[in-house]
Amino acid sequence: MAEVVTSSSPEAGSGSAVQDRELILARRDVVEEISYSTQDVHGTSMKLQRAREAYEAYAGVEEKPKKVEVLSWYFYELCSHFVLTVLVPIVFPLILSQIIKLPESWDTLSPKSGAACTHKEINLYLRLTKRTILSKYSPLEWTSISWAIGLAIASPFLAFVPIVLDHGYNQPIIAVASIATGSIFCLPAGSIKNIWIFPPYIAAIVASSVIATACHTRHLGLMVRGFTGPTLHKSQFPSRRAVNSWLSLYAAAAGSLGSAVISSFTYRMLKEKEEVLSLWIVSIFSGIKWLCGIFHFLVTNRPCISTPVSSNSLHALSIFKFPHALGTLAGIFVSSLTTMCLFTGGVLYLVGELCYKPKSLLYFWLTYFISPLISLPLLHPLQQVIKGDAVKMQLLGFFLSAATSGFGFYFRGSPWHQHHVLFFAVLQSTSTGVLHAYGRVLLMDCSPSGKEGAFSTWFSWTRGLGMCVGFAIASTFPGNVRTSFGLSFGTTICGMVILIFGNISDFGGAKAAGHVRRDKYDHQASPVTGLDTAYEVEEPVQGP
Repeated sequence: MAEVVTSSSPEAGSGSAVQDRELILARRDVVEEISYSTQDVHGTSMKLQRAREAYEAYAGVEEKPKKVEVLSWYFYELCSHFVLTVLVPIVFPLILSQIIKLPESWDTLSPKSGAACTHKEINLYLRLTKRTILSKYSPLEWTSISWAIGLAIASPFLAFVPIVLDHGYNQPIIAVASIATGSIFCLPAGSIKNIWIFPPYIAAIVASSVIATACHTRHLGLMVRGFTGPTLHKSQFPSRRAVNSWLSLYAAAAGSLGSAVISSFTYRMLKEKEEVLSLWIVSIFSGIKWLCGIFHFLVTNRPCISTPVSSNSLHALSIFKFPHALGTLAGIFVSSLTTMCLFTGGVLYLVGELCYKPKSLLYFWLTYFISPLISLPLLHPLQQVIKGDAVKMQLLGFFLSAATSGFGFYFRGSPWHQHHVLFFAVLQSTSTGVLHAYGRVLLMDCSPSGKEGAFSTWFSWTRGLGMCVGFAIASTFPGNVRTSFGLSFGTTICGMVILIFGNISDFGGAKAAGHVRRDKYDHQASPVTGLDTAYEVEEPVQGP
């Protein structure tokens, strides 16, 4: 006999009446929210415009992005990605290393490998790694502490920034203010030669970067919705997957180019005699470059309906109701930790233990930051051919990181030739770009309409935390490739386990977020996001 599964859905006889009541209540809610959002508008045309925006926001409808909006979104990544990849982990430790005084006895030290290093190279390495600050911390560790302080300062913003992003018209103001604040703190970084001035500088820059990145990432979710619509049939979901990955991959490639510019400029200025002044110029140029990213938020604006929220904390913590999103956040943390630990540990090993020449180090930086310009765009058509989702592409990124860390760990006692180093620089840079781009894609797929700001804020903060931890680990054991590469190999395995056994998928996350509806109920689906899930009649399950 057939056994009927009971649920909270209405009975078949009263289903039509309940559906009508749901539609009436939904329309009433829309009217009330439109009135709330237009009560301060006196012009009739302005009221109609605001009312249309209010209903579209409620229904999850977004205008299709124009070319200038997409290009400006790429432009901001070009102007900002370097902040946590070059400015904080490279430029600021170098400035700190030039402020402290190195004892004369340390000038004669040589690397364990026995390679011939020039006086300037070994002096710079010792300044970076020796614990000369308060006799407890090296400039690298001092930067790690300042980075952690910045994340702690940004933590309270996790409560109210999502509210402003998801329920207001002031999103550009938040983004512009955070970028301007971070840029201003870049300007005087080398003017005062005091170690105590750097923690507030670095902390302010990190906190500003977290907020601005949240605004930028939220915009990705809105643009994807504008290209594909608020809800899709199951058969149409590959189109959302293609658009989402295309936008994120090209942005990551643009960000790598921006990092290459700052890293090469840093190398050029290190050759000057006045190193503190030269690095200060790099910091000033970085602040100006970051400030140029404001252009994106000035030319584009996608406001949300302005409605009162019952609880700020509940909105910020809404991500914990979505298991796919939580698993994605865990993967983002692990991937950020892995990539930063590999990069920092590898650079310190090349400089301190292998005495890499300055030009060779420049080639390494350029290869690492420029190769994603080629590899990442090529991955998009490959993804379409193999029909890979964001999870599979992240697994590819973890596999590349595992290859880099595994080979580096195994051959840690052997000489590393330049062509080997450059080859693995290409692999690891591709891995870094893939993990960053598809982690962002996966989280936006898991974000319901109207909660992109909350999910983006968690993405930005979690990514910053992972990079901070990875940088701190590599800085604590400078030149010890066994620790940094061995730990990175372990974290790549953990990342794979999370993605495989965490039952995470972009389709499952999008379905839970309301972006996908069942094909067989398409004729009943409401254009208002989430209304078609207000009730659901389960089908009879045939017994044995």
